Amino acid sequence: MKILTVYNMKGGVGKTTTAINIAHILSQVHGYRVLLIDNDQQGNVSQFFDLHSYDLPCIADVLTVKGYKVADAIRHTQFEGLHVLPSNMNLIRANKAILLDIGWPQHKRLRTALEPVKDEYDFAVIDNSPSYNMSEVNALVASDHVVIPIVIDKFTFDGVEVILEQVEDIREYNPGIRVLGGLVTMYQNSDIHRQGLEWLNERPGLSMFQTVIRRSLSISRMTFTCMPIIKQSAQSNPANDYKAFVNEYLHRFVPEYKNVKNEKCANS
Repeated sequence: MKILTVYNMKGGVGKTTTAINIAHILSQVHGYRVLLIDNDQQGNVSQFFDLHSYDLPCIADVLTVKGYKVADAIRHTQFEGLHVLPSNMNLIRANKAILLDIGWPQHKRLRTALEPVKDEYDFAVIDNSPSYNMSEVNALVASDHVVIPIVIDKFTFDGVEVILEQVEDIREYNPGIRVLGGLVTMYQNSDIHRQGLEWLNERPGLSMFQTVIRRSLSISRMTFTCMPIIKQSAQSNPANDYKAFVNEYLHRFVPEYKNVKNEKCANS
């Protein structure tokens, strides 16, 4: 199981939208078994798939109860092969509880919890809150790959260096973690966006994906319809862009995965 974290401490850059669509495309277009992990106390991923609840287990239980079976908290979605580990506001208390509990390792709890299900999924995709709490530390320690959604504005540019420093700190617990690069979201064909993209591509220390996700009202509509972009607006620019991004990710970073499931889907 490859674990991909979508991470940026800045809000409003499209983390949740990106995580949902990556997971959906990996499962529905490429035929992979995907676990989408909601690691944000706002629980937007969970709400999107109508899995938000305070009566059922969630990621907070996984992070605070030693030996908790993550399989007991995972829920099926309406899409075959796409499951969700949900979240809710209990994650706020969980972050505090982790810091106070020194009885078992604080940084590797999610990684340890996912071990028993690693053969049941091809990918796990983790959506994170715009912060750097113990839940985000756990996500990074568990991850193979990190994608940083970026919008073209100065405030986002200023925060990229901090993210790269955080990942370097995480290497003490996860030497194999790899920042794959920045993914520009909400891109517009304007001078300022073209200049911003050029600046990012020339910046040392951060690779950029060739694909950009173009701005469209279909993305805003997606949050109301609670349907992933290729189901809701299959011919829209963002639908084509997210499919292109997933293809780029598979071909560049997990080439051992790129053909097996596609051939299976073509023959089914």
